[in-house]
Amino acid sequence: MSKTQYYCATSLDGYIAEADDSLAWLLEYEGSFEGAGAEPGPMSEGGAYERFYEGVGALISGSTTYEFILDHLDQDSDWPYKGKPYWVLSSRDQRVPDAEEVDVRVADAQVADLYDEIMIAAGERNLWIVGGGDVGSQFADERLLDEILVTVVPVILGAGKPLFDHRLPGGPMQLLGTRAFDTGMVELRYELKR
Repeated sequence: MSKTQYYCATSLDGYIAEADDSLAWLLEYEGSFEGAGAEPGPMSEGGAYERFYEGVGALISGSTTYEFILDHLDQDSDWPYKGKPYWVLSSRDQRVPDAEEVDVRVADAQVADLYDEIMIAAGERNLWIVGGGDVGSQFADERLLDEILVTVVPVILGAGKPLFDHRLPGGPMQLLGTRAFDTGMVELRYELKR
């Protein structure tokens, strides 16, 4: 059965981006861990990200995350989510990459109103909430969020964009697993009560 998953990286103090939306703390991170059982970093070839992405059938984000992705595409790089429908929650017009296999759908709507359409598009695969904290919070508020997969990066930001915008309904989450990486990052996987 398909799941709705919020998959992202966060600083140790719970921020997914700095106040100015910068991700330099993540993109420039260099750390290591040589403990037993450490897996290659999540972005390594065949790593945790690739395995996660194979199970994704559709994606959704807010406009800030979407604009960040567009602004950081090199001239040589293509849309990273080709062949998979990507919803952008936005009340503004958004530019859309003009390329084959790019399926970006801009919607000024509530997540509950889009949910069935998105899950049908995802098919047998999962819905990935790419970001940010507001979108993840909206899904949780509607009891439409199944899992949180968060990679904790050992960096303290002190301020920024939080993992979630507010306290989530439903009480404690159930830990499904952990994964330590040779980069010093740790993945935590939780299930939410619906």
